[in-house]
Amino acid sequence: MNTYRSPLLDRPGAVAATGFDAGVPAHYGDPMREQRVPGPVDLSHRGVVTVSGPDRLSWLHSLTSQHVEHLGPGSSTETLVLSPQGHIEHALYAVDDGTAFWAHVEPGTAPALVEFLDSMRFLLRVDVADVSDEFAVVWEPDTDQHGSYLSRVTDRGREVFVARSELARYVGDSASGTWAHEARRIAAHQPRLGVDTDHKTIPHEVGWIGSAVHLDKGCYRGQETVARVHNLGRPPRRMVMLHLDGSAERLPAHCDPVELDGTTVGFVGSAARHHELGPIALALVKRTVPVDVDLLAGGVAAAQQVVVDPDVGLHVRANRG
Repeated sequence: MNTYRSPLLDRPGAVAATGFDAGVPAHYGDPMREQRVPGPVDLSHRGVVTVSGPDRLSWLHSLTSQHVEHLGPGSSTETLVLSPQGHIEHALYAVDDGTAFWAHVEPGTAPALVEFLDSMRFLLRVDVADVSDEFAVVWEPDTDQHGSYLSRVTDRGREVFVARSELARYVGDSASGTWAHEARRIAAHQPRLGVDTDHKTIPHEVGWIGSAVHLDKGCYRGQETVARVHNLGRPPRRMVMLHLDGSAERLPAHCDPVELDGTTVGFVGSAARHHELGPIALALVKRTVPVDVDLLAGGVAAAQQVVVDPDVGLHVRANRG
């Protein structure tokens, strides 16, 4: 159980998030304005793990799904730890500073990640540390490295590693909450591990091939499944974005069933109210569900938007010529 409580919850108007994002502000009184004019988002409930030592990149390259062996200082990446069967166990959002690999992970998962990495060290010159008590993550809309602060930069913004003692000062007075952050994430079709996935999820199902999985690298745990599904195509499920009936008073909850003609064909991951798109959600559904049919998500009517092609492996292979 997460017992963390951000100091930003003491600010006037701050409303605490619940569920996966418990411990930080969901909003500060006006979540729609916070979407339209995004400010820094307190993600200090997330775990922070570092891997230092001269062998860190080649070692992580051999263990995880992305090509990180030659990651340059200041370069950002996203990589996965898979089970031997190819199921996703950890998602790392990372940047290397030249001497250490910094990653933030889903709330509560850092200890298990560190335990796994420590078990794989053997005689290599690496040191793994859970530094969540010392460092926090703040999301910002800017897309540049930030001076003296280490940042993971993407086309959607940057995730800054900040000392916890500096958190409140760094965020400043124009913060946004996690509701706004999640709405933007869902609209961008970006899944979250444990929120939009379950224990059976493989990378192909949620669109992590390419962004978090490199298809032309050496062996790593779970690679056999990745290669087989890519070569043969047709993963068991596919992620969709759902445009929900705006007349419904509620959003479907996490793990609510997604139904077609009274039959359960998937589950809801995350849902939010977007300032332009209205109520939206991410869901995992069976690959065989037709892409043009309407569904029920937790009892709410929903139209699909394809995120992952039903024939993703064959589709990608065909396009490679």
